[in-house]
Amino acid sequence: MEKKTTRLYFVDAMRAWAILMMLQGHFIDGLLDNAFRDNTDITYTIWKYFRGITAPVFFTVSGFIFTYLLIKVPQKGWQNPRVLKGIKRGLQLLFIGYLLRANLFGLLQGEIYDAFFLVDVLHCIGLSILGIVGIYLLAHRMNKALLSVFLVSVTLLLFLFEPIYDSWTFGFLPQALANFLTKDNGSVFTIIPWFGYTTFGAFLSVMFTKYKDHKFLYEYAISLSLLAGLTLIFLSSDFFLGLTDITGITLFTDIANNNYLFIRLGDVFMVFAVFMLFRRLMTNATLLKIGQSTLSIYIIHFIILYGSFTGLGLYRFFNHQLTPALAISGAITFMVVCSFTALLYESKKAIIKAGLRRMLKSLYGYLLPWYTFTQRLIKLYLFKLLRSFRVLKG
Repeated sequence: MEKKTTRLYFVDAMRAWAILMMLQGHFIDGLLDNAFRDNTDITYTIWKYFRGITAPVFFTVSGFIFTYLLIKVPQKGWQNPRVLKGIKRGLQLLFIGYLLRANLFGLLQGEIYDAFFLVDVLHCIGLSILGIVGIYLLAHRMNKALLSVFLVSVTLLLFLFEPIYDSWTFGFLPQALANFLTKDNGSVFTIIPWFGYTTFGAFLSVMFTKYKDHKFLYEYAISLSLLAGLTLIFLSSDFFLGLTDITGITLFTDIANNNYLFIRLGDVFMVFAVFMLFRRLMTNATLLKIGQSTLSIYIIHFIILYGSFTGLGLYRFFNHQLTPALAISGAITFMVVCSFTALLYESKKAIIKAGLRRMLKSLYGYLLPWYTFTQRLIKLYLFKLLRSFRVLKG
């Protein structure tokens, strides 16, 4: 029982599966020749469908894990140490998201490219964590029992009204902010509707924590996940069409005609059910470490594939040029390299950070005299300039 409540190994295994799916998905989608993208081919169709599952699972699991850690500690509200840790983590992910899109060559020329302001998965997860913290604090201030209601309400609002706000360009906002809300400028992900998957993962976490000591927790959770998943995948579109017939509200028809959000939520339920069902088989140490190292893996994959900082990534040289055989073998190699490098970094992280701190301390000691000298020089010239304009006397 203690093992089940302290560490959810099946969730770490889900994270590992999701990050590996993301690695191969990004590699193949970015490098496979367009001539081989045949939607009538059953193998390609299956691969494409499962690739579409990756992001919803990743967002949902991220919300689940963060909220599970947030609410399991005895302290509440601002006294909860996980609140400040969550704020720090959210800001960190936003910073890393922008850092990975920085181009050093452009910065050296005094130019920031538009691609720097595009929003990706790290930006959205970082902002989602901040959003969950805000909802948690609001619920604590009003009524702690409202947390689950707030979380699932956000998901429903974002999913139900997606056909309306999807067409908005948010042109009244600065482009850097608009990129969080619309894909019109090239953003890969936007906070709406993807925040809805994160809040739903948080909702599932609240439910899981509430019933964690139930004797038949997993039996009920697996059954309900399968039922909810199959219902959302196969019946949700007809349900919304039926609502249009009953209410005359055409919004429900718009949802049914592009019902990817609820269908993908059904896929998420199915993935949860499978991993919970086989949870006892998912205790491999390497697999769990991969699930716990997703940020490092993501950063490494972004640098190798898209060429962060330099623009010299695989995508630049092999964009849509590989045959299926090369794309598949390359994707497998890519997953191994990214995972191995990330795990190696995690095992040496303390040593690397200590070395960086020593280097920065030495650099600071070297630059401090120059900073002091430059500061004095600027003050001297500023004083002379002000005297020349007779702003100062003497």
